[in-house]
Amino acid sequence: MAKKNRSQNMARKLLINDYATSIFAEQFRSIRANINFSLKDKGLTSLLVTSSSVGEGKSTVAANIAISFAQEGKNVLLVDADLRKPTMHVTFNHFISPGLTNLFISDWQFEDVVKESGIEGLKLITSGPIPSNPAELLSSKSMNRFMKDMKGKFDMIIFDAPPLLSVADAQILAEKCEGTILVIRAGTTEKKNLRKAKEVLTNSKATVIGAILNHYKLEKNHYYYDYYADKE
Repeated sequence: MAKKNRSQNMARKLLINDYATSIFAEQFRSIRANINFSLKDKGLTSLLVTSSSVGEGKSTVAANIAISFAQEGKNVLLVDADLRKPTMHVTFNHFISPGLTNLFISDWQFEDVVKESGIEGLKLITSGPIPSNPAELLSSKSMNRFMKDMKGKFDMIIFDAPPLLSVADAQILAEKCEGTILVIRAGTTEKKNLRKAKEVLTNSKATVIGAILNHYKLEKNHYYYDYYADKE
């Protein structure tokens, strides 16, 4: 029964892969196109996905954006940089370790921690053991070296980071990444939190390339709603 639940969980999260012709998949392709267009001349290689608070769907969005770029033919690396509440190992059905933190606190090499995602063109690095000092690890010289090395290996590196208003981790990563996307949950995210998140990103000199409205409900008479509902 546990395996069945995990499979169902993955099917809900990896929409662009499992429901390739749905409106949800098309929206992620539109997001990919907008990212490409907005940073056409800037050579974007690193992208941070975060939110203002917990429960807004940033990890789901990060995974689907990564898949969309892989489907475009890019060589993509998805990194679970949420070192406090990681989820990518569950989404892609992997062990949490070895992962990102093993690179920083042990003698592991990139080849030892990178994992196959099961999707062509997409590699995965899980979080690794949850550390006691996530912010310090993400701001370390080891992290800077890691990012520099990965830019030589991949066309696109996507980081799933903790919420901005909870801890300093996302702010640290936003300064290091070439683009940042803020995920907003429809009907849930408070305006005051959005304003605070914007201030945090501005202070970190992040390049915010856009926001994604997540969990927006379509009308039941919408064609694509009917298609997706039939597939569930």
